[in-house]
Amino acid sequence: MSDLVERAQVFASAALAEHAQPEKTAGMQAYMKTEMPFYGVQTAARSMILRTLVRDFHPADRDEYEALVLGLWDLPHREEKYLALGVAQHYSRFVEPASLPLYRRLIVEGAWWDLVDAVATHLIRRLVIRHPEEVWPEVDSWVDDPDLWLRRSAIICQVGAKDKTDAARLFSFCAARLDEQDFFIRKAIGWALRDYAKTDPHAVARFVEGHRDRLSGLSFREATKHIGHLVR
Repeated sequence: MSDLVERAQVFASAALAEHAQPEKTAGMQAYMKTEMPFYGVQTAARSMILRTLVRDFHPADRDEYEALVLGLWDLPHREEKYLALGVAQHYSRFVEPASLPLYRRLIVEGAWWDLVDAVATHLIRRLVIRHPEEVWPEVDSWVDDPDLWLRRSAIICQVGAKDKTDAARLFSFCAARLDEQDFFIRKAIGWALRDYAKTDPHAVARFVEGHRDRLSGLSFREATKHIGHLVR
């Protein structure tokens, strides 16, 4: 482990401990349905710590970027993982196809919506927009992966892409998972469709109408939240 990573770990843990609110940890664990420990640090304080972290600890290259992200990620508290994701997003020059295995690891190990969704809708989204030919073949395989969180990530990775959305892939991914019973997949389908409806409401309406007999109630409600008047 490099000196940079060790110093970043020490700083992050100390800063979080300084802003800890132990009385909030039980509630945060209950909300996230996890036994992973929390410091009880709220968003505003975490954002301040992240600003200092990215100001004072600059990875020299992509390898050190990955080591820095994983060095924070491997610390035991949830907020340390949030900082790892913040660092991963901040250094945009390293958000490149070579980092895709790192992001896949974060998704699989994160295995819960607060961690997975940040990777999918920020890091993976940037990659599929900027490097589609290199990245889509891997992400295409996720939609049928045994891992729930990779399947969810494939569906939601274009949330926020607006007119850069690969609509054919979005609809194909949603259609591929329509029969799945899991809440997080059904929610993902509805969320992804609802988001793209801001860009092309008629296309989403056509998809919903064409698959209404297979869409779960949850997916349908989410997808049509703002376009109900277009769906017959």
